Amino acid sequence: MTIREAVEQEFVDASIARIGKEALYLYTPLCGTCKLGETMLDIVLQSGGNMMPVSKLNINFAPRLRNDWQITSVPCLVLLEHGKPVAKEYALRSVVDLHQWLQI
Repeated sequence: MTIREAVEQEFVDASIARIGKEALYLYTPLCGTCKLGETMLDIVLQSGGNMMPVSKLNINFAPRLRNDWQITSVPCLVLLEHGKPVAKEYALRSVVDLHQWLQI
């Protein structure tokens, strides 16, 4: 499984039904910590298992989500249920932590 690049409209458009659990990784391209977080996410997703789908979105192109979801910094991993944020994690501490976060 790989991390899919998303666009903001997918998450603000109410006409697009989002079913189940998923995660959205918010980042900026010049952030070193964001690059490290994405590498850890790649490792988790490649390890297999029953993981929720993960998309990524450059926060610079998501001003509405940033404001609506009150994102205060990047990297930020947002867990969603039926398209609504239920948890945010800013400190991506380890691959083990991320694995636990992303298990269904």
